[in-house]
Parts: sequence; C-alpha cells; structure tokens
Amino acid sequence: MDVEIARIQLLDTQLRQEAPGPEAVARVHELSGIADRDISSPATQVSAETEAKFIRYACDVLGDITFAARSGLQFTSTTTLAGYISKYSRDLRQVMENTTRFHRFIDPTLSFNLHVSGNSASLEASWKDAHFSRYHRRTEFLMFAVVSRIRALTRRRFNPIELRLQHQAGHREGDFSRAAGFPVIFGAEKLEIILPLSALDMPVPTYDPRLREHLLDYGERLMAESNEFRQTLRARVEGLITRSLPGTVIGAEDAARNLGMSARTFARRLNEEGTSYREIVDDLRCDLAQTFLKNDMALAEIAYSLGYADQAAFSTAFKRWTGQAPSAFRIRVERPVRT
Repeated sequence: MDVEIARIQLLDTQLRQEAPGPEAVARVHELSGIADRDISSPATQVSAETEAKFIRYACDVLGDITFAARSGLQFTSTTTLAGYISKYSRDLRQVMENTTRFHRFIDPTLSFNLHVSGNSASLEASWKDAHFSRYHRRTEFLMFAVVSRIRALTRRRFNPIELRLQHQAGHREGDFSRAAGFPVIFGAEKLEIILPLSALDMPVPTYDPRLREHLLDYGERLMAESNEFRQTLRARVEGLITRSLPGTVIGAEDAARNLGMSARTFARRLNEEGTSYREIVDDLRCDLAQTFLKNDMALAEIAYSLGYADQAAFSTAFKRWTGQAPSAFRIRVERPVRT
C-alpha cells in the first residue's frame, strides 16, 4: 500500500531543519527502514507503513510530538490525480467532493466524506485500513495537511472551526492548538475537520472547467479498472478493538460476531494470517501504551484507556511486553538523540 513520496520528502526536509545534527536524521532513517537514496530517488511512491514509521520516529528522536502536525501545515502540493482535479475545481465544495471520490489515489489507507448541516460542514475521515489508526502522529500529519491544502488551493489563510482527533494526547493537547492557531480537540467521537458552511463557497483561483472535466473522466476510468482495496482480517480486528477503546477491549467472541463469523472460523482465519486474537490485542495495547507514554499521559489514565482494571495490571503487562517498567520507558524516550 503506497503513498506519494512528496510527503516523506517534506518530512525529511523539516526533520533536517529541526534535528540537532546528522546523527538524529540517520537514526530516524534507520528506525523507519529508509535510506537517503530512497528519498531522493526517481521513485514517486513509498509504502504507507514506512511513512508512518518515519513520522513516529522523527517525533521520538526530536522529542516533540507536535512535529508531525506542524509539518502537515507545510504540505501544500501533491502530484496525484486527485490533487490535480482539486487544483482545477471551481470552489472548496468541489474540492471536498473530489476528495470524497478520489482520495484513494492520494492515500489508500484513509477515506473522506463531506457532511453539511446547519451552519457548518464536516470533512469526516475514516480508516480504510484500521491498522494505521495506531499511528497517531501520522494521523495528525494527514489531518493538518488537509488544512494546509485548503489554504494552498484557495490562497486564503483558512482556519477550521475545529480539527477533531479520536486519540488522546494527555496534557500536551494545548500544544497542538497553539501550533495550529485554531482549536484542536482530542478524544473526539469522529476524526473530522469542522468548517463554516460559507467556506465551501471559497473559490479556487486555478479553476479550469475543461481540464477538470478531462481529469474527472480519466479518474473514473482508473477507478473502474482498479481493484477495491480489501483489508486483512487483522486490520479489521484492530479497527474493532480501537473503536471499543477507551476503557474496554472487545472480546474475541464479540469480535467474531461483529465480523459475521463463528468463533472457530474467526480463530482459523487469524491463524491463516499467522496471528491470534490475543496477539493482536497485546500488540495493539503495547503500541498504544508507548505512544501514550510519549504523550506524557498519567499511568492510571493509560491503564483505563487500554481496558486494564488498574495501574498495577497495566504495569505488569507493559513489563512483559517490553522488559521494562512504564516509568523507565518514559525516562528513556524523554532523552532524544543529541549530537
């Protein structure tokens, strides 16, 4: 599952500007499994997984969880078909309608839908591959990049009413609103951007109806010829678990029922993918726990968010996963790479 390489090139440029030295940049490349030559190569795409890891480790190495969001606000151009269709659209409403229809050409992991009601509109995002919902920093980058693209297309200093994210950011939430210049809400029910209804009428100065029509026809042909992306069972299970949080982890039998399978078939299908329900739960909890610790959330809050009875139960599980106590892990990650 690939995305355009322009995003990781921007992120790499931002990282080099903010990193304390070349060792920090090299560390991010090593952890995310990408080399300098990959970023500067003639290739136009990179795997979404590599991008997600690059963003995560860049924030870790810099010791700044707002790096991804701030970088997203610098993303202004895209060379995808959907990007060009938006560039030649009449107004922001058409841009968002294009995004709803053709976003798979920008990012196959995420889809968007435009909802209009009352005096506001919502551009709501949902995961086509729920596995990527665990990468909170990448989620922030993508959502802030949407705001930046709106500004670039309309050539206006647009601010949404709110940008809403489903994950938690501990006491660091205010840092995002200050960096953005508009309200950023965490722990929201939906992943969405709320904007005034009047914003949909903002014109796109590069509007070209003939070119847009040509690109729309081409896009429809590509859509008809392409195979619809299908999630692995593991990704679908991760989505169910993530939606059951905070406070509860859906049980295996309930997960199977939600997916229209018997418990036996469910276990067999997961085994065919080389995993088990318990392994998926532990892996997702471990991954989210580390992110929450980097967000400086209290241990009791993390324990509740991940569905543990108390802090002691969470600490025991975390030590089993990582070989160290949560407090020791937090101390280690608070010391980013320095030259």
